[in-house]
Amino acid sequence: MQEKEIIAHLESFLTPHRRSLFKEVLAQRTNHLTIATQDVYQLHNTSAVMRSCEVFGIQNLHVIEERKPKNIQREIAMGSQKWTTINSYKSSEDCLASLRNKGYQIVATTPGTASTALSDFAIEKPSAIFFGTEKEGLSDNIISEADVQLKIPMFGFTESLNISVAAAIIIQSLTSRLRNSKIDWKLDEKEAKSIYFNWLQKSVKNSESIIAQYKQ
Repeated sequence: MQEKEIIAHLESFLTPHRRSLFKEVLAQRTNHLTIATQDVYQLHNTSAVMRSCEVFGIQNLHVIEERKPKNIQREIAMGSQKWTTINSYKSSEDCLASLRNKGYQIVATTPGTASTALSDFAIEKPSAIFFGTEKEGLSDNIISEADVQLKIPMFGFTESLNISVAAAIIIQSLTSRLRNSKIDWKLDEKEAKSIYFNWLQKSVKNSESIIAQYKQ
């Protein structure tokens, strides 16, 4: 009961429009699809992928930092880091194990001839879509562990896309299909409540001290 009261108390610091917007956006969030990046050194690319996740309603982004730590560029993420959940891993093995434990099939994006075309990809199963760098792609480990390989069909001389562009195309396509399907893709009540509380904390100035005072 106290948690419910704390949420109501934090809500009182927001305008009715802001509260309504939170709930409207939250209703469009999904964890049926999630995105993972591996060693994407260019900070603007990681930030741009995060922004695409936020814009199209994917709540969780998984960042594998095997070689270099990432510092999300706020000016490129444009505030999306406030609304998106970032999960960091120091190895691809840790990331793969975590996502499998959560029930995701592993999907590796690769331009190989054996890959499934984006338009033919089945969206029924919860899926974790992995992206690597434009130059090196995903590691052999992730590709070998993948349940499905996925590609964007290309018809020009260029054989690859920048990761931020590829991610935006795939995320938009799959989330659009998901919303037009009969799949139960929305957050469950527990997930939605946790994210809503997190958003309130980030949006209300001095929320930690307000909560502490309210608990006294």
